[in-house]
Amino acid sequence: MKLITAIIREERLDQVREALIAAEITRITVSRVSGHGQQTQELVYRGQTIVPNLIPKVRLDIAVNDAFVDITCDTILRTAKSPDGGKVGDGKIFITHLEQCIRIRTEESGSKAI
Repeated sequence: MKLITAIIREERLDQVREALIAAEITRITVSRVSGHGQQTQELVYRGQTIVPNLIPKVRLDIAVNDAFVDITCDTILRTAKSPDGGKVGDGKIFITHLEQCIRIRTEESGSKAI
């Protein structure tokens, strides 16, 4: 079992979500987050140009069985990337080992709970 965490642009969320559903990845958690890396964004506020320290993003958390790791990552890569080959700020995907998963309702554990 793996936990896939993807940080993507806010405007790409609908396309990514629809593509994941089409790939039969239906159980996702979405959070609004902010952070900063190499991407810069200039805003005009009251006539002055400012560069905010933190840029709004969307975080997807998806727990999958090992067979779905490549499908999930490929789907996110294909749909979260900006047109024309991608841009700085398109996001990142993190894959971590998921030691245990327990479904509260049925008390199932392991890959059955996902």
